[in-house]
Amino acid sequence: MSQMIKVAITVNGQHTTAMVEPRTLLVQYLRDNLNLTATNVGCDTSSCGACTVHLNGEAVKSCTILAVQADGENVTTVEGLANGNEMHPMQQAFMANHGLQCGYCTPGMVMAAISLVKDIPNPTEEDVRIGLEGNLCRCTGYHNIVQSVLAYAEGK
Repeated sequence: MSQMIKVAITVNGQHTTAMVEPRTLLVQYLRDNLNLTATNVGCDTSSCGACTVHLNGEAVKSCTILAVQADGENVTTVEGLANGNEMHPMQQAFMANHGLQCGYCTPGMVMAAISLVKDIPNPTEEDVRIGLEGNLCRCTGYHNIVQSVLAYAEGK
């Protein structure tokens, strides 16, 4: 058994600590230690984006970050977006524009889309398509996802 390391990560505004193996991925920490299961593992190769979270406000694929690398940092998952029972406006835009189907990619898409609109406040359709190309959806064909992001950007 490998040596365990203590990590302290603020997740969705809550201070968390745990003993983890040095090889524990951030996505595993979120899912296994904190039971935040909306952050999905879709590919095991970092190409699908289903595990996208915000690390210090920037979208990252949590399957590419070790939990020990996030020690002392701030992580936001899709569970942390809502304000009580009120969904984040991006989540509302995805719902209103049918930007989901099976929903497996949706948490990562929403997190990536929020980061995209933060960087490009008034994106074009092309900006959205390019900005989300690191997040794969096998169900929707992307049209409604793109429309969701554009609707959010217009309404913010």
